[in-house]
Amino acid sequence: MPPQLTPRVQTIQGVRLGISTDPESTWKITIGYPHSTQGGVISSITPTNDTTPSSNSYPLALPSLVHPHIHLDKAYIHNTPAYSDLLPITGSFREALSSTTRAKAQFTKPDLLKRGEWLLAESVAAGVTAMRAFVEVDHTVQHTCLEAGLALKEKWKDICEIQLVCFAQDPIFSTEFGDENRRLVEEAIRAYGPGQVGVLGTTPYVETSTEAAKKNIEWAVELAMEMDRHLDFHLDYNLSPLEEQPEPLVWYVLRILRERGWTSRATKKRVMLGHCTRLSLFKDEDWTRLAKEIHGHDLPISFVGLPTSDIYMAAVPSDSATKTNPRGTLPVPDLIDKYGLDAVLGVNNVGNAFTPWGLADPLSLACLGVGIYQAGTVNDAELLYECVSTRARAAIGLSSASSELDPGVCLKCGYPADITLLYDVDDTGCFGDGESESRSRKTVAEVVWDPPSKAKRAVVYRGRVKMAALSTDCSSGFRFVE
Repeated sequence: MPPQLTPRVQTIQGVRLGISTDPESTWKITIGYPHSTQGGVISSITPTNDTTPSSNSYPLALPSLVHPHIHLDKAYIHNTPAYSDLLPITGSFREALSSTTRAKAQFTKPDLLKRGEWLLAESVAAGVTAMRAFVEVDHTVQHTCLEAGLALKEKWKDICEIQLVCFAQDPIFSTEFGDENRRLVEEAIRAYGPGQVGVLGTTPYVETSTEAAKKNIEWAVELAMEMDRHLDFHLDYNLSPLEEQPEPLVWYVLRILRERGWTSRATKKRVMLGHCTRLSLFKDEDWTRLAKEIHGHDLPISFVGLPTSDIYMAAVPSDSATKTNPRGTLPVPDLIDKYGLDAVLGVNNVGNAFTPWGLADPLSLACLGVGIYQAGTVNDAELLYECVSTRARAAIGLSSASSELDPGVCLKCGYPADITLLYDVDDTGCFGDGESESRSRKTVAEVVWDPPSKAKRAVVYRGRVKMAALSTDCSSGFRFVE
């Protein structure tokens, strides 16, 4: 069940904003409600002189977390007894495809709702207030996953904005089921409006030939444009040497977007390219060419790196004599800082054959990025936080003020009142004597380098607070609308 929420918050008194140059200053956040049906927005952020001593005073208030790419229907398969015979044996990509197909044959709506709520509960507890969630449509599950996703979207709407992706994981232009899969996806995307199903997603690399993969791309671009939806490709999920044919499909995606006239000026809908592990083999001249094509043709493209899955699944141990075991994931910080591309980080899968490890916590992903990208500076940490927060929200094109503003790690006036609060609550049991205090995190970098437990986090969505947060005696700073 979704968590209970407080009445509307008017002010949050005495918070830090994670400013690395001034971590001790405190602020008051005022929330307004200009449109009664759309929730609260931040109307002012003013300095305070709050000096009330308390172990949990002065929480760190940051923009809320976002899942820009997560699979709602495949979460926690490994935690469900009905699928106990489908645990990994080889850990290969082909095995993951096969075992997930077998699992999908057993999906029921009650099962999908249960596992989906597990994912939502874990995500919201971490501070997630928005997500792009994939639900599969094909000859095996028909529209069952989509129907469950719609039910969860409605049920959890007061605490998390769920942007559903009608997703073709299986081939739609090859194999004996391709035509049926394509028909089911088309039926689904036409049956529901953009407010219900906002994104079309496909997986060109599962097709049995390059020709079929290109048809997949052409079809997806044309259908998304016709139906005015965002588009999301799982793309180039391999580590084949660049000199081998075929060339990365990203070049064909760019070509078709150009030919069909999909530009930032023509539409507000965006295109997301996920995984793209083969692009991790690009040299500087390849990235420079890619950036030039995207910027020169005004293509509204974002990349999402999925390192938890990519470093596990993008390549399997080699059988060669050298036992080489390459791994690859998109170099997200470089894409942003060096090439001016838009890139974010996503969790992707939790608890299934594609990703049997990891958490549904975007902060843990940002932390992982420090090591993967050797991104150890304060600026690096702040960028990684953006990639699972404000930058991620803008990349998926959610219709709110925050998607129109520049990314950043500080709250800003005009943003929806979606806030993750991080408290100095002692969860070690070692600092209750009043003579010593537990370690606090006063900056974004400290949070990314060493994410606090969920017990130290509170989530505000559209100006209302998750009630469970107040049970930890963290309610003194809230003032509610009377």
